[in-house]
Formats: sequence, structure tokens, C-alpha cells
Amino acid sequence: MPKIDATQVNVKVGTGYPEKFDKPCAGRRVEQLSLAGGLTQFGAYRAILPPGCWASQRHMHSAEDEFVYILTGNPSLIDDDGETILAPGDSCAHPAGDGNAHHLINKTDSEVSYLIVGSRLPETDHCQYPDVDLDLSANGTDTRVFSHKDGTPY
Repeated sequence: MPKIDATQVNVKVGTGYPEKFDKPCAGRRVEQLSLAGGLTQFGAYRAILPPGCWASQRHMHSAEDEFVYILTGNPSLIDDDGETILAPGDSCAHPAGDGNAHHLINKTDSEVSYLIVGSRLPETDHCQYPDVDLDLSANGTDTRVFSHKDGTPY
């Protein structure tokens, strides 16, 4: 397997959330490793959270699995069961359709980095955000648009 050229890895900063919901995640950096390697069936990314940064709004997927492996730091996993402090070497899994909304927050003074691997099924996945007026419905294409929970667009 060829080594991925680090100069070809796209880095996204922040999120694609509407302005009202993007501030807690503004400093998040995501290295799109799987895209740089030409993979299409799943996504693999290295994410970096500066102190105080959220990985995402708390969410759950209907059709996409997510797996997280902590590389550095001690992020807080917040899900329906409460808060769990993670450490390097810890991992967590979020199966599609389990209904347990989750996200990571870096509440420490040190940077956090982690590997995230997941399904890439935007055509069929419905991502829900229980804490905020945000919804990301599947529309049969690989391009989805955020809306309010009532379906009206942002």
C-alpha cells in the first residue's frame, strides 16, 4: 500500500455548521487522511482539538458507524450516559442507529488528538442533534444541507 503524501492531506478547520452552532468547534482541525489515499467506502481522519474546543455538536447517526481512538490528551466524551474522561489508547464506538447522542470536548489546558473512522453514507444517513435546533437529513445524494428540526433551511 502506498504511503499517503502528507502534503496532499486536506486540513479542514472548524465545521460546516450554520453560524449559530459553529463557535464551540471553531478551532477544530481535521486531517482528511482517507480522502488523500483515495478511499471512498469509509472515512479516516486525525482530528485535533485545542483547549476548550468541541469536536462537534452532540449528535447521533441513523446509518453511519463511528469509531474514535485517542492519540494524545484527555478529552471528555459526553453522551446520553453522562461524561467519561478518555486517555491515550482509549477508544469508543458509536454504532449506527443506537440513538446515543455523543461528542468530545477538550476541557483541558493541553491539545487533544484522535483518530476517527466511520462509514460514509450521506445518501442514507440522518444525523440528529438533540441539544440544538439542527438537523441533517439524508436526501439520496452525497450533498446534504443543514436545516432546522422542522425541516426549514438555514
